[in-house]
Amino acid sequence: MIEKLKELALQNGITLTDHQLALFEKYLEILSKWNRVYNLTSVRKKDEIITKHFLDSLTLVKLFETAGIPVDGKKIADLGSGGGFPGVPLKIYYGDRIEMFLIEAVQKKCIFLEMLRMELGINYTVLCKRAEEIEDAFDIVVSRAAGETFDVLKWAKGITREGGYIIIMKGKKVEEELRPYTVTLSFRGLPERKFVVIQKRSV
Repeated sequence: MIEKLKELALQNGITLTDHQLALFEKYLEILSKWNRVYNLTSVRKKDEIITKHFLDSLTLVKLFETAGIPVDGKKIADLGSGGGFPGVPLKIYYGDRIEMFLIEAVQKKCIFLEMLRMELGINYTVLCKRAEEIEDAFDIVVSRAAGETFDVLKWAKGITREGGYIIIMKGKKVEEELRPYTVTLSFRGLPERKFVVIQKRSV
């Protein structure tokens, strides 16, 4: 099953090591098991989890390259992480090159993310609170399906350092006001993906 992720990632210019693939395979099993009880994602089929969650999260790797956004040594926050997307796949891919923080306000999802961290043996921090309650600031804030775009922008702005980046993953529809900030990329095995990329500047 996980060979599908390896092949699709490779088709999109993303090379995954055997160790990374083993972590994704374990993630897939744990998520599938917990999803039956905790309803972490509406996507149930394993092959769809691979494309709609794992591969889709990894599209950010190509966005960072395309937009020239440096990630090494950066503090990255996943706003509204849910079942760990896109934060956990990014941590699996980049490893110790990044510091990852998963922001999630729903207690049962926080418990899952903490358990997942221990099971996978990877290091990230779960912040079980709303974005408005966080006092830290991050170099990059990413968000995927965490609410209305302008609400997410407002929440993200408060936790992004000056000069840092806010990246919101979108489907086909992007609000008119945000089109100048939108990067559109095409990927094999996925619908066209749009990213709203805003660099926070002091006024």
